[in-house]
Amino acid sequence: MQQEAVFTVNGPVLVLAGAGSGKTTVIVNRIANMINFGNAYFDDSRDGSSDDIAFLCDYADGKTDDFDSLRDIVAVNPVKPWNILAITFTNKAAAELRERLSAMLGEDGMNINASTFHSACVRILRSEITAIGYGSDFTIYDSDDSQRMIKSVMGELDISEKQLAPRTVLSEISFAKDKMITPEEMRADAGQDYRKKMVARLYSLYQERMKSANALDFDDILTLTVELFEKFPEILEKYQKRYKYIMVDEYQDTNHVQFRLVSLLSKTHSNLCVVGDDDQSIYKFRGANIENILGFESQFIGAKVIRLEQNYRSTQTILDAANSVISHNTGRKEKALWTTGDKGSKVYWYKAVDENDEAGFVADTILSSYKETGKYSDNAVLYRMNAQSNAVERMLVKCGIPYKVYGGMRFYDRKEIKDVTSYLSFINNHNDMLRFKRIINEPKRGIGDSTVALIEDISRDLKLSPFDVLRTCDEYAPLSKKVTALKNAYAMFDFLTEKSEELPLDEFLDLLLDKTGYLDYLKTLDNADTKIENVQELRSSMVQYMNEAEEPTLGGFLEEVALYTEADRDDNSDDRVTLMTVHSAKGLEYENVFVIGLDDGIFPSSRSFDSEEDMEEERRLAYVAITRARKHLYLTNAAQRMLFGQTQRNVTSRFMREIGSELIEKHDNAAAMKNKLAENDSSVTAVHSATLQQQLARNKSHSGSISKETAAYNAGERVAHNIFGEGTILSVRKMANDAMLEIAFDKVGTKKIMANYAKLKKL
Repeated sequence: MQQEAVFTVNGPVLVLAGAGSGKTTVIVNRIANMINFGNAYFDDSRDGSSDDIAFLCDYADGKTDDFDSLRDIVAVNPVKPWNILAITFTNKAAAELRERLSAMLGEDGMNINASTFHSACVRILRSEITAIGYGSDFTIYDSDDSQRMIKSVMGELDISEKQLAPRTVLSEISFAKDKMITPEEMRADAGQDYRKKMVARLYSLYQERMKSANALDFDDILTLTVELFEKFPEILEKYQKRYKYIMVDEYQDTNHVQFRLVSLLSKTHSNLCVVGDDDQSIYKFRGANIENILGFESQFIGAKVIRLEQNYRSTQTILDAANSVISHNTGRKEKALWTTGDKGSKVYWYKAVDENDEAGFVADTILSSYKETGKYSDNAVLYRMNAQSNAVERMLVKCGIPYKVYGGMRFYDRKEIKDVTSYLSFINNHNDMLRFKRIINEPKRGIGDSTVALIEDISRDLKLSPFDVLRTCDEYAPLSKKVTALKNAYAMFDFLTEKSEELPLDEFLDLLLDKTGYLDYLKTLDNADTKIENVQELRSSMVQYMNEAEEPTLGGFLEEVALYTEADRDDNSDDRVTLMTVHSAKGLEYENVFVIGLDDGIFPSSRSFDSEEDMEEERRLAYVAITRARKHLYLTNAAQRMLFGQTQRNVTSRFMREIGSELIEKHDNAAAMKNKLAENDSSVTAVHSATLQQQLARNKSHSGSISKETAAYNAGERVAHNIFGEGTILSVRKMANDAMLEIAFDKVGTKKIMANYAKLKKL
């Protein structure tokens, strides 16, 4: 089936690629085949000469490796690399695609446009956006910038953040853009609904302010490209001729505007190949429309459907578990994953007493795995919501297990990085009022908020850039008291603007940090060294961009920064356990996967109980979680758990119950502990209000066992750990009824472990 997908070149093609079925390999080889041989596989119109046939026989027998001659003889209408547009969802995936194609095709591989939706559209807009009234040097705003802008707009309209949360307003605007709904259409649709009318008004003013700043948010990048194509057929025709063959990865995650975009581009030649898996459509909350993939055959007449069901990642037991869960969905295209690999061990179901017992099981199992493999990074802990990581993180710390939480603050979201990139953005685009407001008084230059507000008013009323207002500030009476400070600021920005066109980017950054006083300012802050290191890391990114770009420019670097996503920053080089939500785990894989919190109301979320459509999305999320595991899958739930300050007692997740019992090895620790408690404590029936955990603790103290807190450790003592081996205690720090031990282990280095969880033996 992979081969069929590779050789099917012409017409609309839907490749249903199940989890772990090698879709990237298919995409790479399909593009290589298109360039080398075109439609040769399905063309039988030619009769080869006897010399050609003799050559082909020699090639097949390995007597020659003259690939150029092979291509000349076999190829039928080979595709030019620049006529291919391959769209992925992350810059990281696009870079991997380009790298693999270059390794296979040499220079031809570099001529293929492999990019994200946003990168492809930015490239088009840089050339064409002047047709719809923007400048080609537009700035791209990230979510933080957009939120600042919407807050500013709300302030203009005197709308309190208590009335409307800025984040909510942005979300509604984003969904409107995904559906190609204009502010005017939103206002008309609002009718007499005051709240909707208010959001529509904010949407309209937000777009006005964005345009006056010559700025685009992430949604604009797509919607304005579609608007451009629909308003100017000659521009659309230009790109239809350029991109005769279009491939889209992760098609199940596309929204309406992305569907419109590929429909328009592929309309003339109909050579659209989409790759995806409806069973992994889990981004409805971001606007993804599963109907794009489910309805592909009806939307693109004559489409060929190819199913990739062979899995190269997981054991058959894990695949059977995934198949049994997803089969309960009705809105899907039928397929079942299988493998020629091992059957593998059973799925391990651990029913915990509570969230602490659940976390303890995860930590103990990871330690056991580490003892065998010496690798923490083989393990990932997945959860439905971020709040669930709390108990696991505390337990991992106590046990000295290193971990990282995927989805923490992005590098480019740190304040010092935002400040420096705002300087760079304003120098690159003098109309960027938002970035100007952020850095004009950072560090302090005696230009306060009231002065900045006056500059903004003058800029808006006279349709001038803030840079021009600074230049002519002595002409405006309201600014008379701040002329000196403003003139100094203008001189600084004017000098830097001039130098930005003369110096290499890295040297310009050094100059900027010096002339703005920002580096000296960082030195006065708490954690100064860390902040300065972050800025130096930004310089490293700049140097890397300079090495990779044919013609590095400040605008090009800022564009790359703006299009950088969370998925692009993941680094698997460090040996740590990974903690993340299931949504974040899509596309990743690990030897051992723990899916925690499988309680009805948590996973699936209680919000999905009233909608079959939402429940099916939750089930797809469970399918994604299960198929992240290569060898070992651990599913956990708890008899009760404390979440958001309240103790909950939930029924075992229906997804757990949908897995065939023959696939599961179950350990019910909650029942075992309850039975043990009942045997050892006759008073258990009288204690109804205490939690099971409290009862267990009380029973343990009654049993006469030695309390852990009586164990004493001292610096200099030699100890043995059942996983880390022998070591020397460097320090002991008392903490409540426990102690933090810093131990230099002979083989694995220094670790900090809580004494009560260390399971140490004194030597």
